[in-house]
Amino acid sequence: MNALFPDLVVNGETVPSARIAAETQNHDGPKGKPGIVWRKAANALAVRTLLLQEARKRGIEAQVQEVGPGRFETDEEALVRGLLEDAVIVSPPSEETVRAEWEKDPSRFRSPPLWEVSHILIACDPKTETLRQEAHARAVDLAAQALENPKGFADLAARVSDCGSKSSGGALGQLSPGDTVPEFEAALRDLTEGGITEAPVLTRYGWHVIKMDAVAEGAVLPYDAVKQKISDAIEKASWARAAKEFVQSLVASAEISGADLQPVLPTKARS
Repeated sequence: MNALFPDLVVNGETVPSARIAAETQNHDGPKGKPGIVWRKAANALAVRTLLLQEARKRGIEAQVQEVGPGRFETDEEALVRGLLEDAVIVSPPSEETVRAEWEKDPSRFRSPPLWEVSHILIACDPKTETLRQEAHARAVDLAAQALENPKGFADLAARVSDCGSKSSGGALGQLSPGDTVPEFEAALRDLTEGGITEAPVLTRYGWHVIKMDAVAEGAVLPYDAVKQKISDAIEKASWARAAKEFVQSLVASAEISGADLQPVLPTKARS
């Protein structure tokens, strides 16, 4: 038993405080208020314990699956997944439901955009604070120069960029989603044609000053091209709601002390 927090008991099964302490690493809370983090961890373990109890009650067997290159589920994760696959069944949405979702706003469903981009790279190792700060100061100054004289961006890139693209005035050519690292792409999504990032963008390569030379918005896709994607999204959302309701039903019929499951923690939906 932890001296500060009560034992967690789920249907007569005591969860060791050491497990709750370990689980706290997966949760956050206000500084100086460990009780909030402990409560989050206790709630998460209470739900997990309920699911494991139900899985064993139903005779579910752990069929461990690979979840990534060289990474496998734990037995507990496999049991929970097996339980949810057994207990939570949803039907695919009807054609009428899918079409109605599409008709709400067909412009939501587009082919990927094309971005014509130039940049200035101030290379550094972001993990080294001194180098990162020095490079940032230089990048801020270059961003200010670029914003003051957008037409001179190519000349500026040719003179100072640490990227091989300096030979073409910083031009990277046409890019699509997925072509760059996430931080760089996020900046592209915020830029309009002719725009330059006011603040430098940090990636694992260093700091970037980015200019959007041209944008070609993706075309609106026809219904037949997106109906399966819409159907999958609706089914996934339905499954997540049904899974949450299933967990709530377990909580409602359980005897739990040492946790506060109001509201019940959401259950992770299948991928």
